[in-house]
Amino acid sequence: MSGAYFAAELDTVATWWRVYRRDGVTLGFTTHDRDLRFGGVLHRASPGIVPSAIRRTIGFEDDDSEVEGGLTHEDIGEDDLLAGRFDGACVETGVVNWETGKHTALHSGMIASISQEGGSFSAQIHSAKALLGTDPVPLTGPTCRARFCGPGCGLNAAGHETLAKISAVDPETGRVQVDAAEPALFAHGTLRFLDGSQTGLVMQILGLEGQDLLLDSGLHEGVEPGLRVRLRQGCDRTIATCAARFANAINFRGEPHLPGNDMLAQYPVAR
Repeated sequence: MSGAYFAAELDTVATWWRVYRRDGVTLGFTTHDRDLRFGGVLHRASPGIVPSAIRRTIGFEDDDSEVEGGLTHEDIGEDDLLAGRFDGACVETGVVNWETGKHTALHSGMIASISQEGGSFSAQIHSAKALLGTDPVPLTGPTCRARFCGPGCGLNAAGHETLAKISAVDPETGRVQVDAAEPALFAHGTLRFLDGSQTGLVMQILGLEGQDLLLDSGLHEGVEPGLRVRLRQGCDRTIATCAARFANAINFRGEPHLPGNDMLAQYPVAR
């Protein structure tokens, strides 16, 4: 990298980073004093937002980094942080020659946590090497390990999704009603907003209370009846549901008939 960017006494180099949010939005920022467009992304000048030093090692430990800044940029607002739009987002950072547009990525990772204090925020970023700390061997259990309509499940998501509109909403308790038939089918599923202030966000449906869908996250005041949502059916991950409701027992990723740890505590009883 030294030959590409720092060969002269005076160089035209700035730092950049991109945020790929889970709702499909890509944001670009740079420490330069004006906006830069390269790589097909507009990088906004972001005074007050500073990435930490980047540490890259050859070991297996995580090469984490951090981004700090003030909540003054229009693309990073307090409401978006509270709504979880940046949770789990992928972050890429590097350097760019702001005269030629030549750029190089130095680090990439995923936002692990975001803290907020007053008018500033701090985001902790874990590199891809953090995945090396996870156990790749699946643990046995009576319930299915596969994500519904994901790898290993074998079901097509298109056949288990439906478009609907919100008919009633309670922001304080995180409950919504939709105009879809058989709302019980969507318990343990997901709800994706297609309109309104939370467009693109996906929330887990924890369960059904009456006709209300109970969501795992809070709702903005802008969420109101009439907004469109995409609902995906849910699964309780039991072999009974997999076989009877989805006829998909052949792809069940669990061990429903394997004796559990409770067998260790059993002993013969005289009769």
